[in-house]
Amino acid sequence: MLEMDDIQAGYGRTLVLHGVTLPSAQTVAVLGHNGAGKSTLLRVAIGLIKPRSGKVIFDGADITALAPNKRIARGMAYVPQGQQSFTQLTTMENLQLVADGRKRGKALIEQQLARFPALEKFATRKAGLLSGGQRQQLAIARALITEPKMLILDEPTEGIQPTIVAEIEHTIMQLAGEGLSVLLVEQHIGFALEAADEYLVLASGFVSSTGRGGASAAEGVRAAMAI
Repeated sequence: MLEMDDIQAGYGRTLVLHGVTLPSAQTVAVLGHNGAGKSTLLRVAIGLIKPRSGKVIFDGADITALAPNKRIARGMAYVPQGQQSFTQLTTMENLQLVADGRKRGKALIEQQLARFPALEKFATRKAGLLSGGQRQQLAIARALITEPKMLILDEPTEGIQPTIVAEIEHTIMQLAGEGLSVLLVEQHIGFALEAADEYLVLASGFVSSTGRGGASAAEGVRAAMAI
């Protein structure tokens, strides 16, 4: 679904990614320490950063020059770090903003409320008063209302209470099982590898290792990241 070939990208004069090629698979986990370039790679994927060289191919088409809104229209959805939402709007209003204008808008909202029962419980509560985990569920639900072909997630369980972490991890596994392509940056190595078909480890913007996902890969990835 998504191919990223020999990507070089950065900020201003600072080059962050040095010739990164993303494995082609339905679910890919991007791992590495803080500052390794993981979030930058996702921003290149969604079009927030234009690469200095390399190509981004999505669903068979070269989208390297496309703006983020054009990529979203083609079926990409992006959930950045930070449990982002419109804090002064209610949970339902946050969902409605995305659903408005869609033929199946009401059904799509109902589908996400069923997926995340806590959101239905707090439908009339302002998003700014939700817990961090609930706001993250809201951010994922809003992305899913766009009916994406690929979901791009940047640290979806960061700073979230353990009970909701388990719910979010289950949801991501469920979505992958339903056939949705997922590009995942995640610090929890065990979960990331369990969810992923392929993984990529970044170190200072370079690819340090790649391989097939699965729980059996965790020990080797931890050893590689410890070097």
